[in-house]
Amino acid sequence: MHFEEESDVKHTTLNLYHSPHVGLHEKDPIQHRRNNRANSSKRIIMYLLWPLLFLHVSAQHWSLFDDRPKPTQEGRVRLVGDHPSSGRVEIYHDGQWGTVCDDGWDLAEGQVVCRQMGFLGAISVTAGGQNGEGSGPIWLDDMNCKGSESSLSECSFNGWGVTDCSHKEDAGVICQTGTNITSNRQFSVDNSLGLSADLGLLFDSGDGCDFRINVRDLSEEAELGFCVHRLILMIYPELNITDESRNLTVDVSQMCHPHVPTFLRYLYTRQIDVSITSAQCLHQLAFIFGVKNLMEDVGRVFTSLIPEDNTFRTQVSMYEYGVRTGDLVLQENVLQYLSWNCEFLINSPLWSTISFHMMDALLPRSDLIVKDEALLLEALERWIQEKGDDISAEQQASLLNHIRFLLIPVDKLYEMQFSSSVLYQRHERLYLNGLLRGFQFNVLPFSKIRNKMDNTSDDYLPRIYTATEWSVVINVTSFIHPYLEQGSRIQNFYFPVHPSAFYRGQRVLWKVRVFLTVQECSNYQVKCHTVPVARLFNDDNLNSYASTIRYNNRLILTCKNQNNAFHVQDFKNTLAVIPTNSSMGLSIPCPDAYSFRFVVRPEYI
Repeated sequence: MHFEEESDVKHTTLNLYHSPHVGLHEKDPIQHRRNNRANSSKRIIMYLLWPLLFLHVSAQHWSLFDDRPKPTQEGRVRLVGDHPSSGRVEIYHDGQWGTVCDDGWDLAEGQVVCRQMGFLGAISVTAGGQNGEGSGPIWLDDMNCKGSESSLSECSFNGWGVTDCSHKEDAGVICQTGTNITSNRQFSVDNSLGLSADLGLLFDSGDGCDFRINVRDLSEEAELGFCVHRLILMIYPELNITDESRNLTVDVSQMCHPHVPTFLRYLYTRQIDVSITSAQCLHQLAFIFGVKNLMEDVGRVFTSLIPEDNTFRTQVSMYEYGVRTGDLVLQENVLQYLSWNCEFLINSPLWSTISFHMMDALLPRSDLIVKDEALLLEALERWIQEKGDDISAEQQASLLNHIRFLLIPVDKLYEMQFSSSVLYQRHERLYLNGLLRGFQFNVLPFSKIRNKMDNTSDDYLPRIYTATEWSVVINVTSFIHPYLEQGSRIQNFYFPVHPSAFYRGQRVLWKVRVFLTVQECSNYQVKCHTVPVARLFNDDNLNSYASTIRYNNRLILTCKNQNNAFHVQDFKNTLAVIPTNSSMGLSIPCPDAYSFRFVVRPEYI
């Protein structure tokens, strides 16, 4: 079937995709060649896809796109400049494109623009017409975005066209694409389940194709045409393709156009190679087409980007992107990293910008690494105050309920009623309840309160507290010469039996060791098959507490000259075996110089 290309498609763009290796564009005037082989191609498809047609029938009830709103031109944004990911910001309104004044223009506004265009987030914003002066109307002025809006027009501004600016004040932004990552690693995704490789050859040839996919770039309003096989698309019920369907139009950002043929080939073969630089585009395409398996697989590749940004902009943007696309794997990977680096996130400028739903997902977690629970409460109070009226009283209370008042040190618990912010007056009953339960927990033996406590609650389970009375750090300068600083890798410390005031006067001797060679392990009669290995154990008699207290200790790994944690490991039989690059989700950024933080975590049982 012959498809005529739209007249407004740029010829240079078409040439970019017209390749003998990807025969998808219907530019060949010799139509009879395809007609002669159409019937044989259809027979091949039916033979190869008969088992998958059953999956199509059984999954018809679920469609991701049934309720998706049709794209409209109003409110769209584009970047005018030399690169698709940076330039002068322009927005479409009332039939024409216009610019944005830089009054009130900040990173929050840039984040909204970049995410609206499909990028992970914003790196920085520009002002004063640095990306060139535009023409036409200045549509927006005095912008005030929270950073969580889905489009720039949802932010607060004076009104369309209400401005006292000139084009010398046109605003711009630099969006984050991930292309600055230097790694050339590729990740192979294989969900083929025995599909024949002939399907890939069928895609490459384009023989017998009978369905058009139009790939449109929103800012340029141009289309690229890809001719594929309708029966292939019918395997994916999310697309809602029927026997009567003849074409499908999708909106894909220009930066992702080069990856469309590779993605379409995956629809045939269920196999694809993903690089760090292509991951964002393939994830976006998988979301648009509703291919959830690929979306989650590519989302795992995003984890390679997580440790790259110490400002947390990438991580926060990546989480919001995961929420918009419904990628639970990506959301969990980001939340885990932010939990491990919670205290650094709290002290960063990004803390005040994170959304309510992100805060609501972060606070219940027990893998938060913070100095103590009081610090977390103070940070939450500051965040609520900075958000102001954007957070309702009900939302404030729901977040405060995530605070584990029972685990706030008793002296800080007492001071809280005098030093707490205005939130104490707003939610006095909630605070007083937390104070009462906290004092009871601290001064009574656990045997007294055990039967009155909710066993399903995490209120009395510690997070990963790094205060000096619960943790100690050992630095390893290098793994190359393991015997040079062996003495500094063997230390003894006294910690309380439990954080409650009832046990605070009773202390336990803990011993920490870091073994860098198998011979070292052998010298201390420790069996280890790989190194490094960390050991945390005590020589004191804890039998008297065994029925009440258990220890779920943790080892935090950071690079010696950095603060951010890249891995958290539990102890099994007093040992924590350090994973390798191949056995952990995140790559190890400093494979030969760690800081080991040992954290003692006593829990009532």
